[in-house]
Amino acid sequence: MNMHGIMSPIDLDGGQETTFYQRVWAWMKAKYMFMLIVVAPTVLLGGYLFLFASDQYESEAHFLVRSQNVSETVPGIGVSQALTMMTGASAAQNEAMSVSDYLTSHDVVATLRREDKLVERFDRPGIDLISRLRSDNPTPERLLKYYRKQVEVKYNTETGITTLKVHSFTPQDSYELARKLLDLGEKRVNTLNARSLHDSLAMSRRQLAEAEDALAQAELKVTQFRQRRGDIDPKASGEAQLGLVSTLTGQLAGARAQLDQMRGSIDPSSPQLAAIKARVRSLEAQVAAQSGRLTGGNRAIANDISSYQGLLLRQQFLAKRYEAAAASLDKARDQALRQQLYLVRVVNPNMPVKSQFPERWRILSTLLVALLLTYSIGWLIAAGVREHAA
Repeated sequence: MNMHGIMSPIDLDGGQETTFYQRVWAWMKAKYMFMLIVVAPTVLLGGYLFLFASDQYESEAHFLVRSQNVSETVPGIGVSQALTMMTGASAAQNEAMSVSDYLTSHDVVATLRREDKLVERFDRPGIDLISRLRSDNPTPERLLKYYRKQVEVKYNTETGITTLKVHSFTPQDSYELARKLLDLGEKRVNTLNARSLHDSLAMSRRQLAEAEDALAQAELKVTQFRQRRGDIDPKASGEAQLGLVSTLTGQLAGARAQLDQMRGSIDPSSPQLAAIKARVRSLEAQVAAQSGRLTGGNRAIANDISSYQGLLLRQQFLAKRYEAAAASLDKARDQALRQQLYLVRVVNPNMPVKSQFPERWRILSTLLVALLLTYSIGWLIAAGVREHAA
């Protein structure tokens, strides 16, 4: 009986002989710090891991994000082609990293919570209290924190492959979550493609619209000029007018020559001579009038031709600008389509069969080693202090 009136192991068997229990009790009393620091935490953790901790199942998938340009290999590529391929690879790498970040973001958690019963998967009855989510309506921040413990997304910069690992408490949940995350990743890539295509074509489309509007304005001015002048083609009209003046000038030269010839051979009062003179005067008046239409006055054909040629020149320039803008849009569209990104499933999610988590023996052995090291360091420090005090 000890001083507190409690039967101690040393009183067993009538107190006549030292038993095994007495020796154990004596050792425990001598090593109570070891029992407190090493044995007790190890036993408690082992009891939880092997008696209470729920099994967790892992589903794993691999995928990569690449563009069509990167997959094309052409022997003897030039510097510009090499730079294009490097740019495509860099873009694919950036987008792959953005997809990895997206899969562990608030957006994905909110989508899974809304569409895939994420909270119910991690708060099922039968899951131990330490491992489960422990709330049927957690805050977004708490759910994201728990989700990131159960879902791991890791991008390999050397291979470009992203590894997705999902832990849950049933094989079906892990498999379905992994598949859903891959689907969300593909939707994310498609969204990025649509945004990139829109941004790439926006400038070209704007330039094409401006060129089309300018060309339409130029064509409208040409039409208005024709309606105002009453002439469908001032240039052709000018050529016709020039031909008429040339014809009249030739007729006038012939009439004058005939008049000079008749003056020396017939009487000045002859009706024939008067008729020739009248014809010369008429031709002179016609030549002057038609020549005036070519070069004289505000409505001269020469002025019309100059204004019309300026309008035509601008129309032709804008037509070429429109053609160049249309070709640039087609080229930009082709280039954007060649740079489209694709999510390629390298390894599809697996349906887990055997629980791999928690890693009970690894966790327990790690804790035991850590506690032994802690106890050893503390013992050495205490021994040094006692030695120094002595």
